[in-house]
Amino acid sequence: MNPKDGYISYIVNPKSGARASSSMNKQFEHYLSESGYDVRVSVTRHLEDAYEFATDAAVDFDCGLVVAAGGDGTIREVAHGLEGSDTSFLIVPCGTENLLANEFGFDEKITTVISTFEEGQVRRLDLGCVNGRCFTSVVGVGFDGEVVHRVSCEREGHIDYLDYFWPIWRTFWNYKFEPLRVEVDGDEVFDGRGIVIVGNISKYALGLGIAKNADYNDGRLDVCVYKCGTQLGLARHSLMTIFKHHVDSTNVIYRQCAKVRVSSKFSQVKSEIDGDPGPELPIEIEVIPDAVGCLVPRDSRPAGIRTRLLRALG
Repeated sequence: MNPKDGYISYIVNPKSGARASSSMNKQFEHYLSESGYDVRVSVTRHLEDAYEFATDAAVDFDCGLVVAAGGDGTIREVAHGLEGSDTSFLIVPCGTENLLANEFGFDEKITTVISTFEEGQVRRLDLGCVNGRCFTSVVGVGFDGEVVHRVSCEREGHIDYLDYFWPIWRTFWNYKFEPLRVEVDGDEVFDGRGIVIVGNISKYALGLGIAKNADYNDGRLDVCVYKCGTQLGLARHSLMTIFKHHVDSTNVIYRQCAKVRVSSKFSQVKSEIDGDPGPELPIEIEVIPDAVGCLVPRDSRPAGIRTRLLRALG
């Protein structure tokens, strides 16, 4: 892109994660301005603002690119706003986990963001849709949903990995594994106690490869069902996942599909979408292929544990 291609809509969430106060965002904005680009900054007060700003940019022929500076929730709303348009977007990762940015291969360096912008390599991103709400990366039902709801209730301002410690600890010991019913492309594949993860990307929190075969551009979603009714069972599944053997377990159901339905007789079962509280069950999940264009680093591949730790430690 060059300055004659149009202005850059620069959407910033100042509340995202622990990295929102880092210098990366300001450095990139300064780089664009110094390079002669017309940068129009929009600061969100709520996540819904990111969707509205992106929607406005998508229908404005004078907009050449959208930059999204924030965490996974901000990126989700921007991608949703650009769905179906020809306007691409670039991530400046400023969140706690940065799931999609990590999947694309962004590290903690500003030089990577700049080189990605300059090279202009675009890949199409599938989106998921759950009960009418879009997501870019993952939906969790059960244990994960409960943790995210706890963190959301206790959140005050920026958060980091330490803010997840006590919610995970309390949820682990107190969680009741209620029965779930899972249908994949119209066929029932599970009815029992367990945890469900639906992924559009291959790496989850801390780089865990739960949906290890997922590709954000293959027009499919990956479903991983952990058959689990006790804390001991959850611990075993966690170890199997860490050592990348969970898909081969007889207590795990792994499928690739276009549609998923998850329901339960118990209304207290929680869900989460890209790290934010999700809708109540039942939920209907489907893929939206080739929904939006994203600028990605050259030879992009998921970031390793080193990058994730450096970003987490600041």
